[in-house]
Amino acid sequence: MRAIPGLATQYDIFRFMKKVAGRYGMRAFLVARLPEATAQTLQSLSIISSLPAEFVARYDQASLAGSSPAFERLRTTTIPFLMQVPAPGGAAERDAEMRTIATAFGMEWLVMFPVADTDGRRGAVCFLGDGPSPSHQAMLELTALSIHVFDRLHRIGDRDTRLREDLTDREVDCLNWTAAGKTSAEISEILGLSEHTVNHYLNRAARKLDTVNRTQAVARAIRTGIIS
Repeated sequence: MRAIPGLATQYDIFRFMKKVAGRYGMRAFLVARLPEATAQTLQSLSIISSLPAEFVARYDQASLAGSSPAFERLRTTTIPFLMQVPAPGGAAERDAEMRTIATAFGMEWLVMFPVADTDGRRGAVCFLGDGPSPSHQAMLELTALSIHVFDRLHRIGDRDTRLREDLTDREVDCLNWTAAGKTSAEISEILGLSEHTVNHYLNRAARKLDTVNRTQAVARAIRTGIIS
């Protein structure tokens, strides 16, 4: 847990959480926003996840998020809980579909840790597995870890939002064209600017992104979602 404050990007947290899942004998993890009562897709709720893409696709194709007993319980509690997959007592058709998907990917149970950020937005850190369920000590450790991970994701998101707001449209344009492999001379022709102005925009963007050159600036802009 001491490593969490040093994680700088969502990808850093993704790698960290994969190691945590493996250490505790879990098959996969999911960090998600608390869903509304109306049906939504798992993909839209997910912040970071190691769930197989096919699992998510089949889950969403069956529209299981809106009727998920785990999400329903998450709305009414702040206490961690363990649940079989599928949970007993659900609709027969939904349970049959969930059982088919869970069996295909070796997901027999999930453990959910309710969390919240400093703005009061709720979410959950979830682990799924098929081996022995977590011990009481593991639950305590994962509860603390989940709180810290969700807080770190929130802080990274706030920082990245500020970065996006600090950049001007022209700076983003220049970063986009640089990412596409264009030189300053080519960008100046595309945008109708002087080459000196293009270089000025790129240098200023690099400073705002706390990087030392345009290559690093483009890489960070991609990581933070400023450009794609």
